[in-house]
Amino acid sequence: MYSLILSVPVLPLLFLCEILMTHQLLLIKDISVVLPHKTLFTGFNAHIYEGNKIALIGRNGSGKTTLLDILQGRQEPSEGKIYTSGGTTFGYVPQMIEEMNRFSGGQKFQHALNQALKEKPSILCLDEPTNHLDSNHRRSLMRMLCNYNRALIIVSHDVELLQTCIDTFWHIDPKGRIHIFSGTYDDYFYYWHKQEKALEEKLKQLERHKKQTHQDLMREQERAKKRKLYGEKKYADDKMALRSAQGRGQSTSNKNRKRIGNEKDNIFQQLDNVYIPEVIHPKFSLEATHGSSKTLVSIHDGSCGYGQSPLLQNINLSLGYQERLAIIGDNGSGKSTLLKAILGVPDINRTGDWIIPKQEHIGYLDQHYGTLDPHKTVFETIHHLKTSWSPAEIRRFLNDFLFRKNEEVDALVHTLSGGEKARLSLAQIAAKTPKLLILDEMTNNLDLETRAHVIQVLQSFPSALITVSHDHDFLKEINIGKQYNL
Repeated sequence: MYSLILSVPVLPLLFLCEILMTHQLLLIKDISVVLPHKTLFTGFNAHIYEGNKIALIGRNGSGKTTLLDILQGRQEPSEGKIYTSGGTTFGYVPQMIEEMNRFSGGQKFQHALNQALKEKPSILCLDEPTNHLDSNHRRSLMRMLCNYNRALIIVSHDVELLQTCIDTFWHIDPKGRIHIFSGTYDDYFYYWHKQEKALEEKLKQLERHKKQTHQDLMREQERAKKRKLYGEKKYADDKMALRSAQGRGQSTSNKNRKRIGNEKDNIFQQLDNVYIPEVIHPKFSLEATHGSSKTLVSIHDGSCGYGQSPLLQNINLSLGYQERLAIIGDNGSGKSTLLKAILGVPDINRTGDWIIPKQEHIGYLDQHYGTLDPHKTVFETIHHLKTSWSPAEIRRFLNDFLFRKNEEVDALVHTLSGGEKARLSLAQIAAKTPKLLILDEMTNNLDLETRAHVIQVLQSFPSALITVSHDHDFLKEINIGKQYNL
């Protein structure tokens, strides 16, 4: 009746009784994942019950998808065991669905979800389910998930989804610890905000304590030196008494040094366990400040599409300097086609009156970071845009975007994490700020910390902005003032 994922032979009686009494579907015991170059997480223990709605959250690369695979038995942990009742089954919809290439991302997801639900799984596992869904399909999915009465495990950075459908959070922190929080997303967010504030204060206290112990050590060394000189003067004629006094003084000094050294080690250990998300304070290039209210983008009776048949017709919109516009529409409505038309992509045919900036004055960011050369280093990426800057100026600039260590500055782009690529793409925009910035689903796949970094930069972006996004909270936070509906 009961089995153990990954063929561990015997289910201990204690765990078996616990599952029987509580209707557990899954028991997680001391699992860890250790890779050759990093540890994802260690010593994780948890239960999954019928009806649980769990979100796996954490930074990009923290191990969320790996954990999801381990729970389903698709991958082995480095250590630990997963116990499941014999009747427990899984349904799974991955983040990237490769087949059905002729369909949109939203259509692929809907087909894969229908296939997973057809089997009536005990535990439904979804990896970033809202990434490619328009507003209508997002709302439909959330209604379904809210009414779903079986166990649900989701990897997601979608704040609206987390607020609406989840009652338990498994948070993988940057130190490889998994924290379990039961409650709403707003409760979770408030709790971690309080934790961050407490950690910030603790960090300040530890830094003060570290300075104090350093000063104590310096004073102790000075006292030991004075004691030695005093003893040499006092017992100049009595070598035996001098050696005795020096021995006592050395013993006292050693004890004080040991005490201070222990305090210092303790401080460094505490500091190592403190993680505070950093804030980006971008500096945009001076030429970006236009100070003009005239129209930057104007499309009148426009149409655009591929070949002779326009996908969009009767396009009428305008955008002034420093205005912010969101293009809203269902999957397949032509949002990306309109962006490509504004960008001047050759394959797109345009008719009507189009006034848009020159292409060198338009910046573009999407979820794939296509503006980055994978074979350049972080340093070279910015140096390519700012050849007049000295190496020191480039490093100071990159420091604002949290690239600080030599190995971070000298890293090749193709080795960067998703969050690092997002920060470097934003650094490009800040180094050579365009008159118009176009964003195409920029927040897809971003962890909450990187999403916060993107918002921090865009809030202070000084020029005009056009974005396609289904993330309503994101649109609100970057101060979108106009909306164009397709």
